[in-house]
Parts: sequence; structure tokens; C-alpha cells
Amino acid sequence: MLDTEEQLARLKQRIAAIDQRYSGDRSSQEVGTTSRENGRARAPSQEWPGSQVISNEFGEHLQAEHLYPQHQRHGSADIGALRELPHDLFAAIGAGQIAAAAPERWAFLDTETTGLAGGSGTYAFLIGVGRITPEGFRVRQFFMREYAEERSLLAALNEHLSAFDVLITYNGKSYDQPLLETRYRMTRSRPPFGSLSHLDLLYGARRIWKLRLESCRLVELEQQILGFHREDDIPGHLIPYLYFEYLRSRETWRLMPVFHHNTLDIVTLACLTAIVPAAFRGADAQSLSRLGIKRGEDLAGIARWLLAAGEHERALELMKRAVDTALPDALLFHTLWNIALLEKKQKRPHAAIGLFRELASCPNRYRIDALEELAKHYEHKEANYDLALQCTEQALRLEGSESFARRRARLLRYLAKPRTKQLL
Repeated sequence: MLDTEEQLARLKQRIAAIDQRYSGDRSSQEVGTTSRENGRARAPSQEWPGSQVISNEFGEHLQAEHLYPQHQRHGSADIGALRELPHDLFAAIGAGQIAAAAPERWAFLDTETTGLAGGSGTYAFLIGVGRITPEGFRVRQFFMREYAEERSLLAALNEHLSAFDVLITYNGKSYDQPLLETRYRMTRSRPPFGSLSHLDLLYGARRIWKLRLESCRLVELEQQILGFHREDDIPGHLIPYLYFEYLRSRETWRLMPVFHHNTLDIVTLACLTAIVPAAFRGADAQSLSRLGIKRGEDLAGIARWLLAAGEHERALELMKRAVDTALPDALLFHTLWNIALLEKKQKRPHAAIGLFRELASCPNRYRIDALEELAKHYEHKEANYDLALQCTEQALRLEGSESFARRRARLLRYLAKPRTKQLL
């Protein structure tokens, strides 16, 4: 564990390396200069490529736009293929709450803020919105150069989002949307989200990958799923610091890595949207294989979602496919237990009994439960009190329990009764 001084030293080195990359030729100090309007410092728009100052009835703010052309790739993802995604892509993952809409009507949103905790004192100083267009994928960024520009920025964002039907975020239901709604209320404006269906991709991604990956952070999925690795990316927890540094120094080159970070987050979000909802929409082994989802942990995650949605047979197919892969022991036993319960529910007792026997034969967290299922089956379904007693006594040796003790006593009474011989 590094001590505090060493952590600070490494943090300063990292910031310095990022600063050096984006500062460019420091001999041209126009980048660090400011112009003055009405006694307030302003940053010239030329400092952000493709940016311009936007004026509306509430003042000014800065907007920048970047195009990822159709032929470009983002790791393994094809930017041009985004436009071909089906209109009803979100029907399954959205539980029927997200209406069908053309991909051009989807807005991919991400914010950069002055703090990570949220609350009324936290501002969204940079808001990026990505959209699918015939030319490729466009990201428009709304930036407030000072706090006084917030109302102008929010009004422009409101107008821009009016062209969309679906809002797609990553952890946006817990963070981005509530934060922006607070900012709209603080400026006595109406939030634009009421007319938008909202898909938070985080929840679907967790169901697929949380059993395999240590983290389902967007950057982690970008690396592990899309195969895209960022160079000199700014850590998220440093972004508020860079904005405060900009407000103090007006050296706008310091914010270039923040703009770049925001753009990459949005492009990654769009590319994952081509995978995560499609997995729940197809949710069979063949279609998932085409999406690159073949690992047992991922199949088991989708199967659990299908179970919750009542898609029992499709869930069973994926769980059986997952068992055939090299699952970790804990997940293997969990999946076998779920398959056994589902076979029992689907009125296929022989299949269920075989799995309960397998679980009862070796140490695992479901061993006692499997023995109980076997004892109940032999007692009530087959009237085989000898086998029921064997399962009960085995369970008692592993774990003393009043319910098993009562079952043992009952079975002993049954066995003690004289049995009537059947007439031939």
C-alpha cells in the first residue's frame, strides 16, 4: 500500500504527462490568453477544433462537434453498422417500456461535472450528446466557460434533445439525469426528459458481464469487450480538478483531455448499445455467438435475466450451454441448481432428480438443499421411504436441523408400520 506522499507524487506525474501531451507548442501563448467581455474572462472559440460560441436568449456558451465517419472502427465495433440497428432493439431489455424508434432518434448522453457526489452544488460543465447520422456518428458537446453560461447551455441542450425519442446513458438513471434535472430546476427551467424513453445500459451490461469482469465500468468494457485501449486518458476523478484549474487560469488546453474523454465515453456507449440490448433481444446461443458472447459466465448472466422475465425455456437453453463451458465451480453449482429448479417447475422430474443427485454428491453450497429436494421427492412422489431416509440422514450428518430431524422421525414411523402384502 503506497503512503500518501507517494500517491500524491505519482498523481502529479500523471497530470504533468497529460498536460504535456495536450499543451502543444507553449511558445504560442494565444492558447492561454483570454479576451474580456463585460469585465469577465472569455476563452476564444478557436481553441477547440470544430467549436463555436452559441448565443440564445439566456446568453452564450460554447459548442463543439466531432464526426466519426462511417468507415471508422472503434476497437472491434463498426461505426457504420450503428445505422442498421433495428428500430425495436430495446423492446426486450426495456421490458416493453421503450417504444420502437429509428436509430437516428436515439441520443447518447454523458456529462462531465464539478463533483462526483451530485447534489445541488454540482454543475454539469460539459454535456456530450452522440447521435447516429448518415455520415457516421456525431458527438455534440455543450460547454459552459463559466458558471453564468449554465442557463444558455441547458436551453440549448433542451432544444437539441427535442429531436430524439430515446435517451441512452451509462449509469444515467442514478447520476446524469437526476443531476441535470436538478440543474434545470435550479435555473427555473423545465427538464427535457419527460418526452424521452430512457435506457440505462449499465444494468444490462452488469447482467451479462459482472460474473466475469471485476468491474463493469464503461472503460473496462471498452477494453475487454470492444478491444479499444485509450492512450493517456484522464481519470474521471481528476476531471473536476481540471475544470477548476481552467476557471482559475483560463488555460483552455488543459481541458482538451476532458473533451476527448467525454467523446470516447459516448462513442463507446453507442458501440455497446449494438451488443447489450441485442443480446437480450436474440438471447439464444447462436445469436449470442454472433455478438461475440460465448463465455459461460456471460451466458449465465443473460439466462438469469431471462428467468426473471419468464422466458424459462430460453433461459434453460443458455444455462445448459453455460454448463458445457469452463465455469468457475461456484457459478457452475449455482447454474446447476437453477437448471434443476427450472426442470422441476417445468414438470420434468426425472431431469431435476438427476441434477439434485449430482449436487448432493459433492461439497457445494446447494448440497443440503439438494438432499432436501431428494428426500421430499422420494417421500411424497415415490413413497420410497428408505431412499428418503437415506437422504435425510445424510443431510443431518452434514448439518443438524429441526426440520430434517422431524422428517427422520416421521420416516422411521412409516418404516416401522407393517406393510400389507399386495394380492397377486
